[in-house]
Amino acid sequence: MKKIDKSMTVLEALQVDPNIAGILMQEGMHCIFCGAAAGESLQEAGYVHGIGDEAMDAIVNRINEFLATQPEAANVQA
Repeated sequence: MKKIDKSMTVLEALQVDPNIAGILMQEGMHCIFCGAAAGESLQEAGYVHGIGDEAMDAIVNRINEFLATQPEAANVQA
């Protein structure tokens, strides 16, 4: 199952599923295309955007709930 945590960089989280960009943007984190996205954790990016620890926990939970509804990629064997 796909899952993220707040210690992941923004870019790492987006690599899990690019569709979470919409959730991050809804929460005011428009930094998904910023150069800092590759070096800042979700938590650090949240601080920059005025999002505290509890609010970031709620965002991560919301994203993980979304990810749980997404189908897993099928294993492709050659």
